[in-house]
Amino acid sequence: MIDYRHGRRPLHEYLRLHARATPHKAAIVWYGRRISYAELDDLSDRFAQSLRDRGLAQGDVVALFMHNCPEYVIAHLGAQKLGAIVSPCNPHARLYELAHQLTELDAAAVVAGEEGLALAHEAIGGRAGCHLYAVRYGDMLPAVLAIDVPPCIALAGDVHPPWPAETLGFAQALAAAGPFESVPDLAMDDVALMAYTSGTTGLPKAAMLSYECALYKTAATARSLDIRPDDVLLADVPLHHISGLITGLNAVIYCGATVVMLGRFDATAVLQAIEACRVSWWYTMAPSLDSVMACEDASSYELSSLRITAATSFGTVLTRELGDAWRRFTGGCQVFETGYGLSETHSSDALMPADAVKWGTNGKPIPGTELRIVDPDTGTVLPAGSPGEIQVRSPVPFKGYWMRPEATRAMLVDGWVRTGDIGAIDEEGYLRFIGRHKEMIKVWSYSVFPEEVEAILATHPDVRQAAVVGLPDPDRGEALQAYVVLKEAASRDIRVDGFGRPRDRTDQRLIEWCLEHMSHYKVPRSIVFRDGLPAAGNGKLLRRMLREPGILPFGPRIA
Repeated sequence: MIDYRHGRRPLHEYLRLHARATPHKAAIVWYGRRISYAELDDLSDRFAQSLRDRGLAQGDVVALFMHNCPEYVIAHLGAQKLGAIVSPCNPHARLYELAHQLTELDAAAVVAGEEGLALAHEAIGGRAGCHLYAVRYGDMLPAVLAIDVPPCIALAGDVHPPWPAETLGFAQALAAAGPFESVPDLAMDDVALMAYTSGTTGLPKAAMLSYECALYKTAATARSLDIRPDDVLLADVPLHHISGLITGLNAVIYCGATVVMLGRFDATAVLQAIEACRVSWWYTMAPSLDSVMACEDASSYELSSLRITAATSFGTVLTRELGDAWRRFTGGCQVFETGYGLSETHSSDALMPADAVKWGTNGKPIPGTELRIVDPDTGTVLPAGSPGEIQVRSPVPFKGYWMRPEATRAMLVDGWVRTGDIGAIDEEGYLRFIGRHKEMIKVWSYSVFPEEVEAILATHPDVRQAAVVGLPDPDRGEALQAYVVLKEAASRDIRVDGFGRPRDRTDQRLIEWCLEHMSHYKVPRSIVFRDGLPAAGNGKLLRRMLREPGILPFGPRIA
């Protein structure tokens, strides 16, 4: 496989090694505030002890419900030091979504940013034994800011909303915690992370990922993408995304590098960070490159420190032309497509070799991992260049979905993980991702599961049935379109044209309702009303028929 830089051990032990070897080196820079490796090690120890003081132990689940911040890193590493399982939550989640995750995992603790505290408190629902920690993003800001802080982060002197009853202040809990005694019997095969994903179909499920898997994929990422100990990385991609976690947290700790962390992407803040902190390595989404270059004063920034930009094509494809424009803009920075991977495998199944970039591809399988292309209907292995379903086999096997044995079995074929994605492998071994055979929809960089959106839509008092599909969108990559069958009483009050589009604001009112009940990226951009939806003989919804123009295998539209 891979020779690990400091041996086969959990990443939090890599932190301990760096804290001893380079205690004063900056691990995190937060808008100018430098947090050293020694300080990060101590603070994560304190969080581990705070959890232990409240009765948590190995195998308990700690949910992280916040945007990028130092506290996210502290909580992630601290929980894993205790042997607890980290489960990232999307900070844009609504009550239904968050409550589902916390309940399914029986979370024993939730660490929430202050903007999500009330929601987290409601999602916990008074369950005994679940502790709520509150993070104020401004607590670790410096007195003098080096980078523009987004409006969502309260500054010193700002008024803070009151916390729900029995909430623990994160900073106060760390200050009160005593010394932490390490857990002696953590096994590399133990589950360390529960990442929510759809798999090939269905509602979101928790993929179980081990310490071993995290180390393997992180080491492969650092090796393939040329991340070095003296690099200063920039992290604007959310840490609750598996790709953001690998590049913004894991790879930093593995290499002993420094990360400049942004609460969220902001083009001006990116320019300020690169110049002020001499950023040398950046992982981002391809649309961010255009946004940064379009800043009014972009040309006034000194960006020559930037050595590598690894980007993922979401919404905007990272073409050679865009890469050339970015290289000219930065004064020579190398840029390339990052790779390909699944949440089930801790991502990074294929990565672009920094020393052998091939445009129009997603790189090569990492050392030890195998990829193959099969006919999605017959399972026959296809030759080089032929498109088919991508399947992955790793030396660190997929552990499965939490409490979903049938879904786990459906993902595996003789040790190969079925991705549901379509791609091709050329004669040089480079993978080219083509599209998604499965019904998951990618909006910006987010995964959207049709069944989940449909389930939420079905709770609307006027909706009898709903189906959701993804349509190409130049800005989002894909956008959701919902097909809705109204209940009889509601259908009598709506008038639509011959394409199922309302002549009044019924669709807009339903979209506004969605904005209140689901994450913004899950909200349908358009709604079409129907008398019925296409279904197979067994009643299974046939979403693909909704995407095919001219095929109307259902009843007449509402007139």
